[in-house]
Amino acid sequence: MAKMEVKTSLLDDMIGVGDMVLLEPLTEDSFINNLKKRFDHNEVYTYIGSVVISINPYRSLPIYTPEKVEEYRNRNFYELSPHIFALSDEAYRSLRDQDKDQCILITGESGAGKTEASKLVMSYVAAVCGKGAEVNQVKEQLLQSNPVLEAFGNAKTVRNDNSSRFGKYMDIEFDFKGDPLGGVISNYLLEKSRVVKQPRGERNFHIFYQILSGASEDFLCKLKLERDFSRYNYLGLDSAKVNGVDDAANFRTVRNAMQIVGFMDHETQSVFEVVAAVLKLGNIEFKPESRVNGLDESKIKDKNELKEICELTGIDQSVLERAFSFRTVEAKQEKVSTTLNVAQAYYARDALAKNLYSRLFSWLVTRINESIKAQTKVRKKVMGVLDIYGFEIFEDNSFEQFIINYCNEKLQQIFIELTLKEEQEEYIREGIEWTHIEYFNNAIICDLIENNQTGILAMLDEECLRPGTVTDDTFLEKLNQVCATHQHFESRMSKCSRFLNDTSLPHSCFRIQHYAGKVMYQVEGFVDKNNDLLYRDLSQAMWKASHSLIKALFPEGNPAKINLKRPPTAGSQFKASVATLMKNLQTKNPNYIRCIKPNDKKAAHIFNDALVCHQIRYLGLLENVRVRRAGYAFKQAYEPCLERYKMLCKQTWPHWRGPARAGVEVLFNELEIPEEEFSFGRSKIFIRNPRTLFKLEDLRKQRLEDLATLIEKIYRGWKCRTRFLLMKKSQIVIASWYRRYAQQKKYQKIKSSAIIVQSYIRGWKARKLLRELKHQKRCNEAATIIAAYWHGTQARRELKRLKEEARRKHAVAVIWAYWLGLKVRREYRKFFRANAGRKIYEFTLQRLMQKYFLEMKNKMPSLSPIDKNWPARPYLFLDSTHKELKRIFHLWRCKKYRDQFTDQQKLIYEEKLEASELFKDKKALYPASVGQPFQGAYLEISKNPKYKKLKDAVDEKIIIAEVVNKINRANGKATSRIFLLTKNNVLLADQKSGNIKSEVPLGDVTKVSMSSQNDGFFAVHLKESSEAAGKGDFLLSSDHLIEMATKLYRTTLSQTKQKLNIEISDEFLVQFRQDKVCVKFIQGSQKNGSIPTCKRKNNRLLEVAVP
Repeated sequence: MAKMEVKTSLLDDMIGVGDMVLLEPLTEDSFINNLKKRFDHNEVYTYIGSVVISINPYRSLPIYTPEKVEEYRNRNFYELSPHIFALSDEAYRSLRDQDKDQCILITGESGAGKTEASKLVMSYVAAVCGKGAEVNQVKEQLLQSNPVLEAFGNAKTVRNDNSSRFGKYMDIEFDFKGDPLGGVISNYLLEKSRVVKQPRGERNFHIFYQILSGASEDFLCKLKLERDFSRYNYLGLDSAKVNGVDDAANFRTVRNAMQIVGFMDHETQSVFEVVAAVLKLGNIEFKPESRVNGLDESKIKDKNELKEICELTGIDQSVLERAFSFRTVEAKQEKVSTTLNVAQAYYARDALAKNLYSRLFSWLVTRINESIKAQTKVRKKVMGVLDIYGFEIFEDNSFEQFIINYCNEKLQQIFIELTLKEEQEEYIREGIEWTHIEYFNNAIICDLIENNQTGILAMLDEECLRPGTVTDDTFLEKLNQVCATHQHFESRMSKCSRFLNDTSLPHSCFRIQHYAGKVMYQVEGFVDKNNDLLYRDLSQAMWKASHSLIKALFPEGNPAKINLKRPPTAGSQFKASVATLMKNLQTKNPNYIRCIKPNDKKAAHIFNDALVCHQIRYLGLLENVRVRRAGYAFKQAYEPCLERYKMLCKQTWPHWRGPARAGVEVLFNELEIPEEEFSFGRSKIFIRNPRTLFKLEDLRKQRLEDLATLIEKIYRGWKCRTRFLLMKKSQIVIASWYRRYAQQKKYQKIKSSAIIVQSYIRGWKARKLLRELKHQKRCNEAATIIAAYWHGTQARRELKRLKEEARRKHAVAVIWAYWLGLKVRREYRKFFRANAGRKIYEFTLQRLMQKYFLEMKNKMPSLSPIDKNWPARPYLFLDSTHKELKRIFHLWRCKKYRDQFTDQQKLIYEEKLEASELFKDKKALYPASVGQPFQGAYLEISKNPKYKKLKDAVDEKIIIAEVVNKINRANGKATSRIFLLTKNNVLLADQKSGNIKSEVPLGDVTKVSMSSQNDGFFAVHLKESSEAAGKGDFLLSSDHLIEMATKLYRTTLSQTKQKLNIEISDEFLVQFRQDKVCVKFIQGSQKNGSIPTCKRKNNRLLEVAVP
């Protein structure tokens, strides 16, 4: 588009038809051809009224830049070319300005670009809403939730390298200004079967490959993993590497996104440990064994993998091994334990892996919701974004495709209902008569699937719950009996005889006539996938894990909460989720994005007509156009309509002074458009047939050409007149400048002639004067030369006389000097021998010292204070000097080294020196703390929203924040507490809730006691008369004992001006309420390795065993 050209309507410079409602004639071929024409010109977006059709270009296009965002910001929906930004802006402005909750429904098959479309919607909303530190943080968390969910919920398929294998609905919450406050994510039907098995040419979920590619060697070692993909049975090797995908870089992106969203380090570690456990579960293999009673049972071939899984999850190896070999069935008061054969053991293993990963994914969604949920309780506006699977028709369709297509049937039903409702409401609002529209209502298909008595899902649940032998074939027989007469159900074994000869329908299949076409489903696996059973033994084994996350994922494994009720089936759960989703969508204003995949090769510039036709049919796009066109094909407000077409009527051109509606009426009457082709609403003009609109556009185009010709004529006349006036003005200027130039030339010629005459006269006069001056000069020079010669002769005679006289005087002086020298030497000879030795000694000593210092200058050691090198002493008499120089040099370089320290480093070294004075050679734990920097704030209280309540309660600066174990007075067991040290107080708070349990002023702390051994136990003694001493002293355990004791000592000294007593003894007394208990430290072997344990021996003794 030219720089000065401004686009004011969708119809300007339109490639093909930008809105399919205006397509004429409306056929399937014309629909596809229009899409192809626009796709070939890089126009990937097309409208159907307010619905956006998005075709995946499989390449980057320059249409998502910040400039494009500003171009579509606060613009009318039909003002610019079709774009996803236009729909996003319309939804956002309706939410912000009209208080209407919005939802954006994105549908399409895998690889059509649904996930990218949802990202574009969120990025646009983030770009146009408010700014500010808090708002930006919320926007960043909402955007960064995508990489986390994609890593755990997306996978490479034959159709898409980043296919979403779950449905996602996100509610973004806004305040009254339109600024985001937070969000809530709901997930639907994760394809957990992919964890244990992937079709050929496809991969498992991204996170498995990202960990193995991007994690460091140390991190992999902690997770007990190896980088080689071939080591794991759950990873398909034929597509392990994907072109253009950097799994290592994506892993770093995921870890960074988890940190931004708000995951703590230990939570991230726990998540990756669960992923590693799932990966290693696939390597467990079983072998058959026969028991004495003749029953077959299974045994694990190699228990090394099982051992590593148990170490990762904290499960007793024998418990998990038994859960893989036996199954316990409970009925009322009876328990029956049966062995599992090899096939059943593999089923149990895969069921555990699927459940573990599926529950982990649900936990991730819940955890993200905790971080991104709105913190305020004010009334919120909501924009929902639904990114869910499209209608699926494969060669082999199973239970997953059945419930996905059921979901799409419900979405199609609500789409038709809301579209008709929207059209009807606008007609009523504008005062236009509403006529009933005939359309296919797919409620009969939804009822076939979801009816509570005769629906397919109800029949499937009934078959799963029925006692006796239940198979997929018995389920199909039941369907043949109940649904045989339904017009949208087909089966080879049904009572309808017309299907008996249909060889395209196998015996183990049934077919449903969906709104998008017929789909044949294979019943194999329907019952198992709907049951989704996990043996109770495995649930209980998981609950016994010491791994906190795994234990939380299996609450039903708690023996105290055994529920003999059968868990709800997968079908009933999904049906309830879809019902909740439909109810939610009906409360919001819908906006639709229909995504289309142009080809199966994931290549740019390729448009497969057959594939696009298939998608158009099952998305119901033609029916959508027909619903939109059932009344009036085009509608527009009076003001923009008059502004666009006013040049077609002399009365309205160039300006109309009256109301816009009156101007449109005058315009249409002038153009003689039949009255049946349009209707006047209260604020809009409604045009029935697209031909009428195109006629207006043709007339406008012709009129614009005429106006352009007129403008060009006027412009050319103006240009010629301007050029003539300019040439006339230029001629006058040139003439005046020429006359001036001619006069200047004449004057210059006269002036130059006068100057030449003057120069000749001056030259003659000058030459005459020069001749006279030369004659006078020659006379003066002759007299001067004669005088000079005479003066020279006289001077040479006088010089000769003076030289002779000086020679005689010099001879006398020399003789006298020699005589005086002789006399002095005779006098000095008798003193020379007595003083010569001392002088020579002093001179020699001076030369040796000079040589010593020069050599020291060249042999000086480095300026490092720890450098022990020093040059050897060259002479014995310099021994004391040599040592003193070494001492002075060491002090000087130490001072130079200290001068480099910042104030923070000086404070750290002061604390380290204080710790050395307090604990060196006294506490066995001290040497290990020397190399560890004192950090103080080990808990990020200010950053972690979990501790917001604790942060608000503490006004002072926190010197140290650490999780410690508080020893129970009764039994010696440990309870986690948050230890906080401020300038004036010591606080203990609950780790989970952040509530402050105890607060002790530093003045009430009298002493700190600890053992001399390698343990972290210490006791804080309180004044007996103080308020905090009601429950007695504190007995605590910490991994940073040296640092905590040092900081407590220094803080107490700074505030109270009194030194805190540090007692180091293997036995000391602790006051517990009214009793004094002796704490005794002994050496002993531990079951837990190197962790000390504390036991209460009697009322007066608490014994701590240190390894």
